[in-house]
Amino acid sequence: MGLLRWIGGIVVFFWVVGFILKIGGGLIHMLLVLAVIVFLVDKIAGKR
Repeated sequence: MGLLRWIGGIVVFFWVVGFILKIGGGLIHMLLVLAVIVFLVDKIAGKR
């Protein structure tokens, strides 16, 4: 899962840059919100 977390971090970084520069559409933002939710569930489930 380490590689998945790195990819998620890079995607979030580019999302923030795109959000600041007003690049990208609503679909990209929805997919990234979904990715953040999956990341958080992984973090919570990983502690068990």
